[in-house]
Amino acid sequence: MRKRSRESERQRVPAPLLRRRIASGRGAMEQPNVTDEGEARLTPLFWLAVVVTGVAAGLFGDLLMWILAQFERLAYDFRGGNLAHAVSAASSRRRFDWLMVASVLGALSWYLIRRFLKKENSDVEEAVWNGDGHLSFRRSAATSVVSEMVIGLGASIGREAAPKLMGSASASVASHWLHLSGAQRRLLVACGGGAGLAAVYNVPLGGAIFTAEVLYGSFALPIVLPALATSMVATIVAWLYLPNTAFYTNIPAYRVSGSLMVWSVIAGVLIGLLAVVYVRLTGWASHFRARGVHIFWAMPVAFAALGLLGNWHPQLFGNGAGAARQAFVGVGGLGLFFVLFALKPLVTSLMLASGASGGVFTPFLATGALFGAFLGSVWSHLWPGTPVGAFALVGAAAMIGACMQAPLAGLVLVVELTSNGFALAIPMLAATVIATYFVRQIDGYSIYSARLVKRPPDRDARGLEGT
Repeated sequence: MRKRSRESERQRVPAPLLRRRIASGRGAMEQPNVTDEGEARLTPLFWLAVVVTGVAAGLFGDLLMWILAQFERLAYDFRGGNLAHAVSAASSRRRFDWLMVASVLGALSWYLIRRFLKKENSDVEEAVWNGDGHLSFRRSAATSVVSEMVIGLGASIGREAAPKLMGSASASVASHWLHLSGAQRRLLVACGGGAGLAAVYNVPLGGAIFTAEVLYGSFALPIVLPALATSMVATIVAWLYLPNTAFYTNIPAYRVSGSLMVWSVIAGVLIGLLAVVYVRLTGWASHFRARGVHIFWAMPVAFAALGLLGNWHPQLFGNGAGAARQAFVGVGGLGLFFVLFALKPLVTSLMLASGASGGVFTPFLATGALFGAFLGSVWSHLWPGTPVGAFALVGAAAMIGACMQAPLAGLVLVVELTSNGFALAIPMLAATVIATYFVRQIDGYSIYSARLVKRPPDRDARGLEGT
């Protein structure tokens, strides 16, 4: 067996101001997260880029949410509150007509973007995980604006993908302006993506953890510091237009019960199994999405199907925030929760398969909340006493944590989004750990890795990892 070197610390770069060690002579970097910065040096120029990226992510978040609000107002006279209520108040003809407008607008715009800008990258995960961090600003901007317009008109996809993309695209531009290295650019692009998410949902801590856990895959101190700073700056800047309150307001303060604790273990298993199916469905829809001229018939058909289903369940319109809110406050019956949790991932996948671009974070968070409310309603007949909303919070955290393969990010995001759930930490942890473990053991893909595009033939893998 090789003996460990008596030198207890690698040479830190940059060197600390205090060069002399403490009396024991042991090194600071023996703490595993206090690592060397590596190639992504946190230089003064890098910190300037962090501030620039945070400001840009916050401003673009405001702009994109303003665009979304204008189209929601145009189509459904929505001015705040629950979108499902505004959609319900509109006539079925009006709902259907605006969805058809959305399908034509989306099909034409995305066809032109993908045809004339096909060599330009606008995939954040691909740029950070497999690339050099380069993102096309014009393709990212065009895709993001169209996405928010279409979602505002009722498309059943998440609104967070566009601000995440623009935060990362801004980071890519800033890295070029300031002549950062490739490693610094990748880290900055990851920070920008998390900051975009943080800005539009007022979740600075969740956005930073999303950067570290999902986009960069490291909780080392040189990663966490810029992630926190970028998300903080973006969130503060976004307060210029967006509220500085929790996204889901007036959620009751639920408490832990024996019933909820036992249920969370069972629910964790079921949610894990469902998450495997949902992630695979997302991957299938993304890979086989309509391409080329096929988008001109696929998107109207998909949006027409959503319009028909929306006659009975207007909660399917938009990103699912209204449906999740219903579940969190326990408004709705067992049958409604079942139908919505069954249909929401299907219509979202249908949108993706038709060629639409958008997020899946909010739709799957809503699916988890609805499934939790449904399963909790059934459980309450066996062991009464726990509010349905408590089951929904646990279900949302477990579903999104498992689907993202990021349990910490899932837990923190749900707590920040609802400004609640601290008292439910133990059942939320239990369900999230179990659900994420099942997904990891059975499959391992996430809603982000499952959506990666197929590699070109010269880079194509010859086998599957772990098989």
